[in-house]
Amino acid sequence: MPLSARLLHIVSLSGVLLGAGVGVPAWAETPALPAPAAPATPAPAVVAPRPVPESFADLAARLLPAVVNVSTTQTVHGNGDDEDDEDDQQPQMPDFPHGSPFEKFFHDFMNRQTDPNAPPRRMQALGSGFIIDPAGYIVTNNHVIRHADKVTVTLQDNTVLTARPIGHDDRTDLALLKVDSKKPLPFVSFGDSDRHRVGDWVLAIGNPFGLSGTVTAGIISSRGRNIEQGPYDDFIQTDAPINKGNSGGPLFDMDGAVIGVNTAIYSPSGGSVGIGFSIPSNEARSVVEQLRKNGKVSRGWLGVRIQNVTQDIADGLGLSPARGALVAGVEKGGPADKGGLHTGDVVQTLNGKPIEGKALPRLSAQLPVGSVAHLGLWRHGKTLDQPVTVGALPEEAEEAAAKPAPEHKQPAAVSFEDFGFSVGPLDAQARQKYGLPAGQKGVLVRSVRDDGIAAERGLKEGDVITEVQQAEVTNPSALKQRMEAARKEKKRSILLLVHDTDGMRWVPLPLTGEDKP
Repeated sequence: MPLSARLLHIVSLSGVLLGAGVGVPAWAETPALPAPAAPATPAPAVVAPRPVPESFADLAARLLPAVVNVSTTQTVHGNGDDEDDEDDQQPQMPDFPHGSPFEKFFHDFMNRQTDPNAPPRRMQALGSGFIIDPAGYIVTNNHVIRHADKVTVTLQDNTVLTARPIGHDDRTDLALLKVDSKKPLPFVSFGDSDRHRVGDWVLAIGNPFGLSGTVTAGIISSRGRNIEQGPYDDFIQTDAPINKGNSGGPLFDMDGAVIGVNTAIYSPSGGSVGIGFSIPSNEARSVVEQLRKNGKVSRGWLGVRIQNVTQDIADGLGLSPARGALVAGVEKGGPADKGGLHTGDVVQTLNGKPIEGKALPRLSAQLPVGSVAHLGLWRHGKTLDQPVTVGALPEEAEEAAAKPAPEHKQPAAVSFEDFGFSVGPLDAQARQKYGLPAGQKGVLVRSVRDDGIAAERGLKEGDVITEVQQAEVTNPSALKQRMEAARKEKKRSILLLVHDTDGMRWVPLPLTGEDKP
C-alpha cells in the first residue's frame, strides 16, 4: 500500500441534514460596543471576535434532528468483482508465529473469503449524511454509497427510511439521496464557506464508528488544503474530532449553517489525530444543485495542463513576481487552443481575479459551459486579456492518434555533465524502448546521474525534452545551442518543457557551470 494510502484514510462520517431557518444562539451575538473616538490617522479595520461559547448544547439540539445515519448493504463476490475497492477494505492476514494454529486458522478463513467459487456474501457499512430539504433530499459522500445494493437512512428519532440515489460525482466525492416521508423532515442549509477564517469555531455532527448523534467541536485549522484526492482539492482542515463513520456528515459554523462536508482524515492509525478535511460548502452547493437538477455534474473546461510558477520558473521566464499558472500544454482543438493560448503562457487572472497555480482547473470547472472567460495572460513580457469560450469537460480524455513521422538521421548524443544528464536522438529504437508514440518529437533523456541537478529536479531516463525557453527542440545539438544562448544572456535558469509518463511539465534548471559535449 502506498504511503499516501496508509496515512490518508477516507472515512465514513455521519451525515447531517442541511436546512434553513437556523437562528443565531444568544451566546453567539456580538455585544454592542461604545463607538470609539475618531483616530487622528486611519486605522486598519479590525474584525470583532465572536465570544467563546459557554456551551454548544442549544446549537447541537437544533441541528441533531437533521443529521442521519447512512447504512449500505453490498453483495461481495469471491471472484474479484470488487477489485476496485480500497485496499484497506480487504481482509488482512494477522502477524502470527509461523506454523501456529492461529496462522492456519486465519489462512483457511481468508482463502474462503477470496475463493472464486465461494458463495456471495453481504457486507454492511455505515456513514453519515444531512438533509437539505424537508422533501427528503440528503447529502453524503459518494464513497459511502458506492457499489451499494441498498441504502437506508436512520433519523434522529430512529425512523428508518429507504433511500434511492439521485446522482453522484466521483471528482468531489459527493452524492445526493432521496427518501420519501409522510411528514416534512428537519433540514439544515449551506452557508458561505469563503467568509470563514482560520481559527473560527466549527461543530461536526455524525456517526463515528456507528455511534449516532455524536457532536464534536473545534476550529478551522487551515484552508485550501490539497490532499491529492482529486483535481479539485480545496479542503477545509479542522481539528474537530471526526472518525470512520463521519463521512458525509456536516461541518457547521456557529450560526448553524453547513460550511463543509466531512470527507477524509489524516491518520497513521485510522483514528482521529485532530486533522480532518471537509469539502467547502461553496463547492458542494453547486455540485448538489446540479445533481438534484440533472443527476450528474457538468463542468467547465479550458483544455490546458498547468503547473505552479516557482521562483526558478519565474527566473527562467523573466517574470517578477513569481505568481500565476504556467501553461504546460494546450489540448488540440480544445477551448484554450481555439482561444489562442500557447504553451508557456502564464495565466495570472481569471475574470479579473488573481489566481495561483493549480487553482485554475478547480475555478474553471465552476464556470458555466458556453460562457466566456477572460484570462489575464503574461506572455513574453507582455500582459494580455484573452477571451476563451468555456467548453464542457469531456467524460474521458480522447487519445489523439499520432501519425507516423518520417525518421531522419539525428546528430550524436550530448552530455551535460554539470547538470548530471545526457540526451540523444529520439529514434525508432528509443520510441519502442520507452513506449513513446510515433509522432512524439523532441530530445530523449538517455541517462540521469543520481547526484545531479537534473535528478533533483525530477528529470528521468526516458523523458523527452520538447522545448527550451518556449522554443521547440528536435535534436541534441539544438538543445545544446539553446542552453548556451541562455548562458550568454546571463539567465539565472533555463526552462525545459518535458514530456514524461504523467504528461507535460516545465522543469527549471539553474544555469551554473559549463556543459560538456
